Amino acid sequence: MKRLSIVLVCAVTIIYALSCSKHEDNNASCSGPKAITDSTALLAYAKTNGITTTADTSWMYYQIINPGTGASPNSSSIVFVRYAARLMDGTYVDSTATATGFLLTNLIKGWQYGLPKIKAGGQIKLLVPSALAYSCNGNGSSIPPNAPIYFNIYLDSLK
Repeated sequence: MKRLSIVLVCAVTIIYALSCSKHEDNNASCSGPKAITDSTALLAYAKTNGITTTADTSWMYYQIINPGTGASPNSSSIVFVRYAARLMDGTYVDSTATATGFLLTNLIKGWQYGLPKIKAGGQIKLLVPSALAYSCNGNGSSIPPNAPIYFNIYLDSLK
């Protein structure tokens, strides 16, 4: 009986350890490539499409088309934006024709880093590495995992 208890405790411990390591492996594989990895594709897209880039410390690239006026968004801002998004092969993936409001902290990191660079009424082009976009998850059927993305964003207003 004592032997059976020891065997059961060992079996449960092994199963638990394996399930934890499997879970950790899934999280590690879901981190996607590092932002610097997408740099070549982002810069090639910029060159092909005539985008004059400035590098951000996060390995994101941007071009401010119009700086706007007034306040810049911060982490508690609701931003009202119009945008278009494309993959690096030029495939259109999403857009809004009318201003849509979002809490800045609910958006991808690329937007959280990029939008504060302009003010209301401004326009910015963002070349976002996959690590600051949708990483290994992708987004629906239009944005595959580990895809860097180009955004053309108009910041209509903010609250």
